Amino acid sequence: MSSQLHAMRRRRGKRSAAAHASAEHHRDQRVAVIGLGRFGISLAEELMRRGWEVLGVDSDERLVQQYRDALTHVVLADATDEVVLRQLGIDEFPRAVVAIGTRIEASILTTSNLLELGVPILWAKAISRQHGKILERLGAHHVILPEHEMGERVAHLVTGRMLNFIEFDDDYALVKTVAPQSTTGMPLNESEVRRRHGVTVVGVKRPGEQFTHATAETVVQPGDVIVVTGRTSAVESFADLT
Repeated sequence: MSSQLHAMRRRRGKRSAAAHASAEHHRDQRVAVIGLGRFGISLAEELMRRGWEVLGVDSDERLVQQYRDALTHVVLADATDEVVLRQLGIDEFPRAVVAIGTRIEASILTTSNLLELGVPILWAKAISRQHGKILERLGAHHVILPEHEMGERVAHLVTGRMLNFIEFDDDYALVKTVAPQSTTGMPLNESEVRRRHGVTVVGVKRPGEQFTHATAETVVQPGDVIVVTGRTSAVESFADLT
């Protein structure tokens, strides 16, 4: 562990002065990603592309060696040990993600440790709804079910009714779809989409043009692509009209 910490300090000293524009920016842009499987490394690399400072932690030496140059820091460590996490300074990070895959016990222990350390914002990956409920009961601030959520999203797209589908918490969704005939040729306030279908049109895109914000006076034309929001069941029913 001491050699890992020494390596972290050495690599920290190599960072350019530009990365330290201000102490506040440095604190805000740090995240620890625990677990460097497919989900964890994909998330970590995207955060790096967005300019974040990422500490990757995994107990698999092969993964640590593979990604040691891809992230700001990569450490070989057992995240189920609270003392180890404290030695790594993860209690000073404003955000952490538990991206551990099928090792449910390790996921739960790591989540518990990070909460005990007082990490302000904690995201945790779950591989099932039951696993997710356990993480929520522990106190994880955000629980992610990537396989389940992606499966639902792709199922909606495969049906051909929607061009894109994003579901949020509490049964609320945003959908991109071709405008149904019943909504075209008149301003939105006349088609009464919200009253009739329980959804709100927030954006309209004509072929060859950019998306524009929808207002009550917006006239939707045949072939327009629209973005609507509302309860999941409502947007699904609305998309069925296309």
